[in-house]
Amino acid sequence: MGEFIAVIIITVLAVVSPGADFAVVTRNSYLYGRSVGIITALGISTGVLIHVAYTILALAFVMKYTPQLLNIIKYIGAGYLIYIGYKTFTQKPILDTGSLSVINSFQALKYGFFTNALNPKTTLFVVSTYTQIISISTPKIILLGYGIFMSFTHFFWFSLISILFSSMLLRQKMLARQVQMNKIIGFILCMLGITLLFAKFQ
Repeated sequence: MGEFIAVIIITVLAVVSPGADFAVVTRNSYLYGRSVGIITALGISTGVLIHVAYTILALAFVMKYTPQLLNIIKYIGAGYLIYIGYKTFTQKPILDTGSLSVINSFQALKYGFFTNALNPKTTLFVVSTYTQIISISTPKIILLGYGIFMSFTHFFWFSLISILFSSMLLRQKMLARQVQMNKIIGFILCMLGITLLFAKFQ
């Protein structure tokens, strides 16, 4: 029970901490609407399952080679965040509301998935939880259950974020200032990517 409570607390704190996932869901929600935002959240939760899968399947390998693994993901993820940050920063304002649904479901899912799957901070969160909080004797089915809980928590939280930022009143206000919003979100994503390039994970 103590182990489960620790996983809950750590997961909730990790999920609600603002980062790249939050920025991407916010952007897609106010620009393209609620359904795109929720699908982006689904992509993020799917990305979490990738971290969980390789951690459970190769726990001993991950424990031994975590620094190297983090470095590989760090550079790929940093480049991806800088890329989507630049694209957001330079995006032209959408004047025709009929053209807002320019991102299809697959693109939204891809945005969320790669933002999370290539984020070394999520890697660090999942690997640290499984190697330092969870007992090595915990049954595999329980380990899988923890992973599903982590994924669902991400989906639930970012779906709420999507619903908030796609609400008609807030969305209209943000669309009216979309140039400034895109520059702010794009700048944040670029800075997160640059920070990751120079980050050292213990």
